[in-house]
Amino acid sequence: MYQLISEQAIYQYFGEDDPEMIREMIQIILDTNIVDLKELDGFYQEEDFASIKKRCHKAKPSMSYIGALQTRKLLEAIENDLRNSQALNEELQSQLQLIESELAAFLAKI
Repeated sequence: MYQLISEQAIYQYFGEDDPEMIREMIQIILDTNIVDLKELDGFYQEEDFASIKKRCHKAKPSMSYIGALQTRKLLEAIENDLRNSQALNEELQSQLQLIESELAAFLAKI
């Protein structure tokens, strides 16, 4: 049903018995990690590769929690070649939009 996130992974990490806690955890990911990653364009313009690396590294566990392993691998690829990763960031930005809509759909049904 989902292209990037995994319902099974979300339940594996957060449990199935507390929908309110799942909502809170996903909202934290949306409000912190997703927002942080959506701001990467500005860091590319400033060539602030340290901030890019820090934000990508910080977001990797969250991508595992929601089952977005493809996005986690993309973050790792960006980290491994920061100076040549602008095209990867464009792919990341489109994935983030899809993750947001998939998480919204997931939250609407739990």
